[in-house]
Amino acid sequence: MGFAHLTLATRDVQATKSFFEQTLGWTPVHRPGNIDVDAAWLQVAPDQELHIVHSPEFHPSRYEEEFGRHMAVAFPQSEFEGIKEKLKANGAELIKPKRETPFERFFFRDPNGYVFEIIPTERRSESKP
Repeated sequence: MGFAHLTLATRDVQATKSFFEQTLGWTPVHRPGNIDVDAAWLQVAPDQELHIVHSPEFHPSRYEEEFGRHMAVAFPQSEFEGIKEKLKANGAELIKPKRETPFERFFFRDPNGYVFEIIPTERRSESKP
């Protein structure tokens, strides 16, 4: 079993889509024609997508934080500085972790208020038997 997709509500689909394309390199995929609201689909990884759906009344949750709701994505550690610069240039707020770990990681708040954690891809391979 694997992760198929995550859906995020937003007031501005195109701005959210552009943010993830420009910062994390996620690419647009064909969106089905059976949805009657503004939306966009992005490929995060093979067979994993982010669905962005317009919600005019969207407000971020007060639980978006390290010890609350957040999403973690993996990138090569060698790309961390470049990703941080792209995130800041596109309106993200970088957040220092509250808890120390034996590996480098960081959090960011996207322009919608969602919190994401970036962990090193290398960390994921260390946990495999």
